[in-house]
Amino acid sequence: MNYARAIKDKPDCLKIDLDELRTFLMQKRTFLLALLENPNLLEHEYFTDLLWATFHLAEELETRPSVKDLPDSDIQHISVDIRRVYRHLAAEWVAYAEHLKSNYPFLFSHFVRMHPFQEKPSPVVKLQAETEEAPPAAF
Repeated sequence: MNYARAIKDKPDCLKIDLDELRTFLMQKRTFLLALLENPNLLEHEYFTDLLWATFHLAEELETRPSVKDLPDSDIQHISVDIRRVYRHLAAEWVAYAEHLKSNYPFLFSHFVRMHPFQEKPSPVVKLQAETEEAPPAAF
């Protein structure tokens, strides 16, 4: 999980539709608030940090009258917020994968085949000889 927290890969914020991201986060506000109200989840410091980073990004996007034609300085500010959420989200995603691998290998198998960080996710189980690609990296 430390690997995921140290990710330096930066999402290209110029390719992100900020208006679509703002709409998505606004639609998920009730769900995110429900997560914050759950004391079991708040015991997990890193997940709480993810929620706060997400709320901050949502607030930054919501409070602007428009996210189109923002000055470069503002785009840079929002980019930092997006990268913060991305780092936290990647770390939590890896922690979840490790949890599944250790405790629920049958769920982990599907998780590895369907994760979004591969070119062609597929639920179909294939032998390594049947695939052209190397097997997914172990967590």
